[in-house]
Amino acid sequence: NAMTIEDQKSADAVRGMVREGYAEIALNTGQRCGAAAVNAEVIARHIGYSNDHLQSVPSGANLGLGCGNPLAFAQVQPGETVLDLGSGAGFDTLLAAQAVGATGRVIGVDMTPEMLARAEANARAAGVGNVEFRQGYIEALPVSDASVDVVISNCVINLSPEKTRVFQEAFRVLRPKGRLAISDLVLSAPLPPGLFKSVEAYVGCVAGAMQRDDYLAAITNAGFRMVEVVAERSFEGLLDLQSPEILAAVAKDGLTTQDVACVLEGVVSVKIVAHK
Repeated sequence: NAMTIEDQKSADAVRGMVREGYAEIALNTGQRCGAAAVNAEVIARHIGYSNDHLQSVPSGANLGLGCGNPLAFAQVQPGETVLDLGSGAGFDTLLAAQAVGATGRVIGVDMTPEMLARAEANARAAGVGNVEFRQGYIEALPVSDASVDVVISNCVINLSPEKTRVFQEAFRVLRPKGRLAISDLVLSAPLPPGLFKSVEAYVGCVAGAMQRDDYLAAITNAGFRMVEVVAERSFEGLLDLQSPEILAAVAKDGLTTQDVACVLEGVVSVKIVAHK
């Protein structure tokens, strides 16, 4: 779909905001998803990482920014090439590197220089040689056509202002019979716009979430087949609605914690597999 110059400007503005927010998190000065209401390790366990996962990568690689463990259902095989969209500090990328072994390789793409620097430091600390990180946009991947076996992504595509392009790009870089395995946030029901706007300011990871059916349609429209939701759960239980950060934010906008709960109930973490 042709984007107007206005659309493109607003897409660039969204990307700029996301980049700034994640640069701050990478430098340890920013609030993570959920207004720091939960700790990174607690989140990681809650969304499907085991203690082995957490102990097998440098501690700074897990920033608690995910919403699911895509490697739990991507069925990555030794020798495969894996691409991680929005690789952040490298948590999933380094876990994928273990799964593909010495004969495989993993590419992480991220647009935030501060995150890439952290990821590279973590890869060095882990002594991993089969991983490389590239700076770029997930809507315009610095990866050649039909060159990877598996595309993974963990709670990043929802932040993109151009999701359709992300799925088209994932399709382009996959080899025939390649697969997409992603965790992301979608909306299960239309939310009251005013309420949603207020809440998304405090729960950064909800920003940009798309209706579930539209999201799945965008994957199908990019050319994927056998698009399957392998698991889903409401986001509501993840955040401590009584945390001081959320209570302060809520008071400022005259919302109740019930309002926040209502929004979070409509936010669903989905795990999706699709095939080229």
